[in-house]
Amino acid sequence: MDPDGPRADFIDEQEIEATLARSARPEAGRVRELLAKAREMRGLSMDEIACLSFVESPQLLAEICAAAKAIKEEIYGSRLVLFAPLYISNQCSNECTYCAFRASNAALTRRTLTQAEIAEETRILIRQGHKRLLVVAGETLPQQGFQYILDTIKTIYAAKVGPGEIRRVNVNLAPQTTERFRQLKDAGIGTFQLFQETFHRGTYAAVHLRGRKRDYDWRATALDRAMEAGIDDVGIGVLFGLYDWRFEILAMMQQIRHLEQRFGVGPHTISFPRLEPAVGSEIASRPPHAVSDMDFLKLIAIMRLAVPYTGMIMSTRETAEVRRATFAVGISQISAGSRTDPGGYKDGEGDPYGSQFQLGDHRSVDEVVRDVIGLGYTPSFCTACYRTGRTGQDFMDLAKPGEIKYHCHPNALSTFLEYLCDYARPGTRAAGEKLISIELAHMDQQQIAIALPMLDEVSSGKRDVFI
Repeated sequence: MDPDGPRADFIDEQEIEATLARSARPEAGRVRELLAKAREMRGLSMDEIACLSFVESPQLLAEICAAAKAIKEEIYGSRLVLFAPLYISNQCSNECTYCAFRASNAALTRRTLTQAEIAEETRILIRQGHKRLLVVAGETLPQQGFQYILDTIKTIYAAKVGPGEIRRVNVNLAPQTTERFRQLKDAGIGTFQLFQETFHRGTYAAVHLRGRKRDYDWRATALDRAMEAGIDDVGIGVLFGLYDWRFEILAMMQQIRHLEQRFGVGPHTISFPRLEPAVGSEIASRPPHAVSDMDFLKLIAIMRLAVPYTGMIMSTRETAEVRRATFAVGISQISAGSRTDPGGYKDGEGDPYGSQFQLGDHRSVDEVVRDVIGLGYTPSFCTACYRTGRTGQDFMDLAKPGEIKYHCHPNALSTFLEYLCDYARPGTRAAGEKLISIELAHMDQQQIAIALPMLDEVSSGKRDVFI
């Protein structure tokens, strides 16, 4: 740790432990009071979150999940945003015991993509129908240094295949200086995503043995620097399984409140990765604080109640069955057809000896889309908010009074129809067109008046139709 560097004093472990200690064994009446409050979509306090985290009654758990589902549907409707990660390098100088990319892992096949290879991977993802990518890299940059990242973003945006293109690049990278965050902002990124992995300092030190990532405070304060640099959409998360999940969600709330108090807006997204097996990692196969499927669904539902307007992300770490269950308790964004090794999309199935972790959902984008349709959700490939300035506080100003639906729902249908026309298999297209008709039937007249002309334009061959 740098003694002169920034301190993440907003994470107060004593407060978290005291909150958990006084919240055990909640009474049913108290739980139902909290759920009634949560349905007003004004969030929950630390004590209220802790109280819900100790609920074990199947009936009360069902009521927590039902409240989360109602809130998610009220804000996001039936939409599920789709994206794909693009791993560009697995070179890393850190020694993180849970990660296959760690420096000492001789079993891993190391690779850093050239710009030509990045363009090729991007075109493959475009041909699958993707419009939004998340760039991921190990924390050691190649010879070009940070310019490699900036060149990567430029390469992705320049790639075109017929009517297809990537319209928004989000990034998951190592913590940066404020100046480098400004460069990312100028390069046109959407969200800067960074996971603390664990907020528990003792556990953090035990699993991060060497490298810059060992500095807890440098990592925990990175999003402050990002927002100081003008990136108002940031994403947070922890790696569930390293420490007690109850502690972790309360610590996330402390970070969220800190960002809200300092910058006026919290994170744009929260991700929920669980430890999955990784080549050369014993801890990844035997999580010290394994989170059961039931607790996993419960913690996601609680976070939806606590931060109702925040996007919540589920990756392909989880199986198709678990992913389906999370859609109903708060998840609003999902990856599809993912590979977690550099060059994995060209290689098809990907290289398990080049991947960061083991995937749980190996289905193609079309298979995921077809499944989502069957569940009654609308796949969305929308990127409009980033390009119209509806980010940060501006997004929240529309979301909280419910006005965002007059943008998001029509845009979702427009981008979904693009996918159906350009990329879907015949059976998927038929099912999707039927779903669009159902969605239109449930819209109010104002939404219909916006959506129908947009859909007509897409049907006539126009692309990138949004408001």
